[in-house]
Amino acid sequence: MTLPPDRETARSRAELPVRFRLVQLSAGKFAAVFLAACVCSGFLAGFLAAPSQAQIEFAACGDSNDYACGHLTVPLDPSGQTAGAVTLAIRRHRAPAPSSAPAGNDAVIALAGGPGQAAIPLADTFAQVLGPIVSTRDLIVYDQRGTGLSGALSCAAFEKPKPHQRAGVAIPTCANQIGARRAYFTTTQSVTDIEAIRQAGGYDKLVLYGTSYGTRVAEQYAQDYPTHVEALILDSVVPPVGQVSDSLQLPTFAAVPRILSQLCADGACAHISRHPSDDLRLLIARMHGKPLRTRWIDARGRAHELSVSSDDLLNILVTGDFNLSLRVDFPAAVRSAFDGDYAALGRLAERLKGATGSDESDINGELYATTVCEEQTFPWDRAAAVSARLKQVETYLNGLPRASIAPFGPRNVQDLSDASLCAFWPFATRAPELDAAPLPNVPTLILSGADDLRTPTAQAHAVAAQIPDAQLLVVPDVGHAVLLNDFTTCSADALKAFFAGTPIKSCKGAPTVPRAFLGFLSPSPIAPRRLTAVTVPNGTHGLPGRTLEAVALTLRDVSHQLLLQGSFTKNALRAGGLRGGSVRASSAGIVLRALSYVPGVTVSGHFVHVHGTLHSGGSAAARGVLHMDGKRLSGVLGGKHVQLNDFAGLDSTLLASGARAVSAIHFG
Repeated sequence: MTLPPDRETARSRAELPVRFRLVQLSAGKFAAVFLAACVCSGFLAGFLAAPSQAQIEFAACGDSNDYACGHLTVPLDPSGQTAGAVTLAIRRHRAPAPSSAPAGNDAVIALAGGPGQAAIPLADTFAQVLGPIVSTRDLIVYDQRGTGLSGALSCAAFEKPKPHQRAGVAIPTCANQIGARRAYFTTTQSVTDIEAIRQAGGYDKLVLYGTSYGTRVAEQYAQDYPTHVEALILDSVVPPVGQVSDSLQLPTFAAVPRILSQLCADGACAHISRHPSDDLRLLIARMHGKPLRTRWIDARGRAHELSVSSDDLLNILVTGDFNLSLRVDFPAAVRSAFDGDYAALGRLAERLKGATGSDESDINGELYATTVCEEQTFPWDRAAAVSARLKQVETYLNGLPRASIAPFGPRNVQDLSDASLCAFWPFATRAPELDAAPLPNVPTLILSGADDLRTPTAQAHAVAAQIPDAQLLVVPDVGHAVLLNDFTTCSADALKAFFAGTPIKSCKGAPTVPRAFLGFLSPSPIAPRRLTAVTVPNGTHGLPGRTLEAVALTLRDVSHQLLLQGSFTKNALRAGGLRGGSVRASSAGIVLRALSYVPGVTVSGHFVHVHGTLHSGGSAAARGVLHMDGKRLSGVLGGKHVQLNDFAGLDSTLLASGARAVSAIHFG
């Protein structure tokens, strides 16, 4: 559910909030599908309520033989007091082998995240992760009201934001364009829609599978219609509405030290730092609320200036829920920055721009703002003026124990949360009351990624405690959206066992992602700040030896960056060096152009498979020529013969195929 702050953090409270600007970038994608809500309202005004005995008329989908397409018109206001209607777009995948009752007349409804994410584009993904469960039950996927093909909300202020657009103008303008209808696009109405789909589809009970925000919808449906729930599958749990701490994402901040400790468990960061959380705390303190200025090198070897704020540091960690490569480079980048070398941090911050997670793609920004602002609880009086709301939330955040949000501060909490968005929102509903009602004791499987920062495991434990017989599985080395991102079979096996009524096994002993299945995702080392800091390899001496080791370090960094950072252009994979130069990998081999990892040392050359010739250069290096042959790197540097054996060198064939495989991995 959490959407991290945009890279270019606006410090002025008058600008659109950090958290929201990332959402609005993708909001326009579905705007053309339906007219803006404010335009549609006149057409829909004639509908007061959907017929109680409505049925969904399914027909063949033009773009798929696996799904039938249908629509269901439901009241805008389920109470019928406000005129209007919403037409829900629905896809149904028939169970190929219906079982005997009860599953034979039950269905699975898959709920997307956000709020605001369209679910229909994810239908095949849902079917894949749910596996055998949907072989005996129909799978129903629908775009929740206000998203995708179900009357996507739209307003010009969000579709075409102007540079430095003032939140005090854009947000209320959009809310007023949506109009009074905005009161009916919260979780409560989505739950009523699900019940309408169940009735119209002729199903007795539902299995509700929700990820992230979808778990909140599933939880509320279970509260409102417990007798119609066969089971809940809650993946990456968002608690029921009501807690201020949840609205401000405080569990995320509490989990940061634990996530860093887990990343560095078993001595994985011994070559970097003994206490990565302390490094982060000291670096943020040294920044004094101001961004660091550094640079990054693009795929053509050109340098670009950029700034890195404390919000960016938080953003890197949160986005790491989906893109593990951001986290494995984080401890070394922070430690290097604390020591005065900002190059690795600059490269990491630039990589962040293209590393959005799946629950941030296809998000309808208008629906997101409408739902979170209307139904979340913030520490302010809704009747107060905007300036008073901002002051009230600031006072609340400043009163928090600093240890509860360390190493970050109150401003980071405000930027990550929706407070800076919703403070400007003209509310159409009253503040929600704290939902203290226990969740019903329906069969429930809760899945939580041990490395999840968006919906930390503490939230999963809290929800599990409200459902007496709930079963909770914590999956190591996985962030957000467990079933999508678990590279082991642990969570899939748990899902099968849950519906088979057999014991669910823990994930202990299962291979872990970073250090076994994807070994290249172990925390990366600190880059040397100068050639004299490079250790001379055995059998070599002086400047030639250090240069040889610097070349080896450069080649290892090439492998790491091509796999995790490189971008595909014209059937080739490209990346910039840490300090300069570039590298290009294709089926024809790998070409290095003045690539620099250690200051004052450049490496140029060409590889085919595991064979290549390199030229060392740079102001600090011993110049010469090296040859790589399998695991041996040898040649003449500074007039002296040097050799490095058992070197895990570049393999252009593996890199070309491996990088494509890694780029296809669904980190998010």
